[in-house]
Amino acid sequence: MATSDRAADPTVPEPAAEPDALATDLGLTSQEYQRIVATCGRTPSTAELGTYSVMWSEHCSYKTSKIHLRRLPSRGPQVLVGPGENAGVVDVGDGLAVAFKIESHNHPSFVEPIQGAATGVGGIIRDILTMGARPIALLDPLRFGEPGDPVTTRVASGVVRGIGRYGNAIGVPTVGGEVDVDPCYAGNPLVNVLCVGVVARDGIQYAKAERVGDVAVLIGQRTGRDGIGGASVLASATFDDNADDEAGQAKRPNVQVGDPFAGKLLIEACLELYARQLVSGIQDMGAAGIACSTAEMASAAGLGMRVDLDRVPLREPSMESWEILCSESQERMLALVQPDRLDDVLAVCRRWGVDATPIGEVTDGDRLVFTRGGAVVHDAPAASIADEGPTYDRPREPWVHPHAHEHPDADEPAPVDPIADWLALLDHPRAADPTPIAEQYDSAVGSSTIAGPGGDAAVLRLPGADGTPGVTLRGVAVATDGNGRRCSLDPAEGARQVVAEAARNVACTGARPLAATNNLNFGDPTRPPVMDAFATAVDGLGQACEALDTPITGGNVSFYNATGGTDIHPTPVVGVLGPLADVTAAVPAAFQRVGDAIVLLGASTRPGLAGSLWLWHVRGRLAGRLPAIDLAAEVALQRLLGDLADERLLASAHDVADGGLAVALAESALRGHRGAEVTPEPDLAAHQWLFSEAPTRVVASVAPDDLAAVEAAAAAAGVPLTHLGAVTEAQQVRVTGVGALDLAAARQRWQSGTARLLDGP
Repeated sequence: MATSDRAADPTVPEPAAEPDALATDLGLTSQEYQRIVATCGRTPSTAELGTYSVMWSEHCSYKTSKIHLRRLPSRGPQVLVGPGENAGVVDVGDGLAVAFKIESHNHPSFVEPIQGAATGVGGIIRDILTMGARPIALLDPLRFGEPGDPVTTRVASGVVRGIGRYGNAIGVPTVGGEVDVDPCYAGNPLVNVLCVGVVARDGIQYAKAERVGDVAVLIGQRTGRDGIGGASVLASATFDDNADDEAGQAKRPNVQVGDPFAGKLLIEACLELYARQLVSGIQDMGAAGIACSTAEMASAAGLGMRVDLDRVPLREPSMESWEILCSESQERMLALVQPDRLDDVLAVCRRWGVDATPIGEVTDGDRLVFTRGGAVVHDAPAASIADEGPTYDRPREPWVHPHAHEHPDADEPAPVDPIADWLALLDHPRAADPTPIAEQYDSAVGSSTIAGPGGDAAVLRLPGADGTPGVTLRGVAVATDGNGRRCSLDPAEGARQVVAEAARNVACTGARPLAATNNLNFGDPTRPPVMDAFATAVDGLGQACEALDTPITGGNVSFYNATGGTDIHPTPVVGVLGPLADVTAAVPAAFQRVGDAIVLLGASTRPGLAGSLWLWHVRGRLAGRLPAIDLAAEVALQRLLGDLADERLLASAHDVADGGLAVALAESALRGHRGAEVTPEPDLAAHQWLFSEAPTRVVASVAPDDLAAVEAAAAAAGVPLTHLGAVTEAQQVRVTGVGALDLAAARQRWQSGTARLLDGP
């Protein structure tokens, strides 16, 4: 990519050497290259081709997905900031707002698990910080290959160490998430990270220029070669090699290197700048670095920007112009500052030990101009880079799973020993105790965590509007969910159920689901079935979010999760957030008191082994037509849960999901150190009652004195209530007519499943 940066005429960028070949190397199609030529009115420079390539990449421009994402609901009275900014922001009352968003760092985490995961955490934290919010919590939905594979062990253990190292050091607790394993993720781990932050309702910041003459100030770390091409190379291409071989090693320089201690100083410096109203606009330098932050901020205001690259502090002085522009070095922000406030901004940054350097200014017109050595190396319309990239409506063919029309509810034989199958389910990382992962994270730093890893949803106590902790009982519950196997059988129905389960997890705490964010992880979009799975999953997400009144406030699309021609399962991951007026009233998932009644709220159990964890993990099959969700019934159940929590009528509530009632009952018993005695519903085979994953069901425990009130509330809401049994002192879950699960044996299996993922064979 090397070429001289100085043209004969210093006001006209020097053309790139062999521009056609360079454009191809950068991932631009011939049509895209010709469009750039037409926009520039000449042969583009090396710096211009670099900028367009990263900004028009799948990761930055959403060129394949945006025509479908437009169908998602994104508005509502609760939404203060929706898609298009760095993160969504919702109103949670009392003058407070919450910013939250989920992002992926999938490909970098395969190439370099520790740094890939760590910088994914750093990036999403800065997205929240850019909105003016103090980051207060992280959740990490993770997907890996099967335990026992040395590659899986390397990736999984490295990813967990990376998340822990960065989150712990920067002082943002990791309070929840989920983990699943499947062979399709062996070469494409999914490392999705959600961050939550708090901001005063009137303190939201925006990534937008406001006035000509404002100074562009680069705040944070020096710029280096790490991360160059991360957005265009790692996030927009499939893997056809192993990260441990020579070709995989060649990809390692594309992975950014994070410094959480510098990130912590950056947080505090930025929050002081916001509090003193010293910045006019601010943008994280994440994907595409300086190129992205300048183009997006200028384009959002219909203005231009001129930047002198000689002013950019470098770790490596030999960097070429295109490298400076496209570097994704971490812990950097670009702030726009009125000239008369510049000295104050620089003083604040010095006090926090954070570098701050004026590198340019906002200009009239629409041009994004970069100079180096007195010569112009880049001159193009900002909007053409940030907003006017290509849009593709890629061909689609129906996504059809080869076993989707089988009938496991009818043709799968009943188990000889249901208790043995029950134990086996508790050993799968999807259902196992997450403690071996969670204990590597600090889940309590910051004093916001009321309920951390292991529950249906994390519960966070919000600080006051001025950031002071502990002055309010107001909080939020937040949960993530995804299920690639179910979405592989039916992308639309699977996506509907993913949204419903994430919202149900929040509702189980007593919170009212308010809004959602999504991370859409899919394979190669140039394959028509993959594109169809994506489009239909988006429709399913939209339908569920409309019904549940949880608009999508932002998120991320991760394509090209494919290795050697094999795509991952369609894996939309959804985060849902809901406010709690009083965090002390949050409902736990664990059984609390001996003698409490155990009831099933929601739909009665029906056949539902298609796509179930039992069918996959115990019988080795992924097959069947998913039991359809009734979204109206789901809405009624979630409202009832909130009403019962408000009246403090629930001792515990835990949703029925992976592993069915068997896993839900076992988890509530294991976490509460209590037993249970329950009776199956009649006219249903024992294994169906235990392992069915039919949706819209919650296991709740209720004090005997409150049972009549709960029954009356459920009847008034039109929500079925089924009596299951009672909480007992015995250390077993006894199922009438089936047998008993010994909790000591169950705990041993439950605690080993996740550990095997990290420790290997």
